[in-house]
Amino acid sequence: MKDFLRVMKALSDPSRVKILKMLTRRELCVCELQAGLGLAQPTVSKHLKILEDAGLVEKRKDGLWVNYRPADGHSSPYAATLLGNLKHWLNEDPEIQKLLQNVPFLDRAAVCTRSTERAR
Repeated sequence: MKDFLRVMKALSDPSRVKILKMLTRRELCVCELQAGLGLAQPTVSKHLKILEDAGLVEKRKDGLWVNYRPADGHSSPYAATLLGNLKHWLNEDPEIQKLLQNVPFLDRAAVCTRSTERAR
């Protein structure tokens, strides 16, 4: 039951659902997710950790980048089932539609450069 509850709790936050919906379009780094959602970097990182612990996302290191994508579902049958269904759920929601329309325009080089410049 623990695994089931972990997955359900991970999906109980609207920002985490939005992250998963964005990741159905393509792999994204933290900066891209941050820009798309309008959230602070630590907040996005915390959400990603919760999703990863629930078996819903996995990360892949690519040089300096850490890319996130939906998990393959092997770690949890609950995560696999919900990830499969989430591809079809909420697609008609106006907020999700707007968010997904912006995903192709999230450019990590531009977004991460701006974040670095603001931090200076």
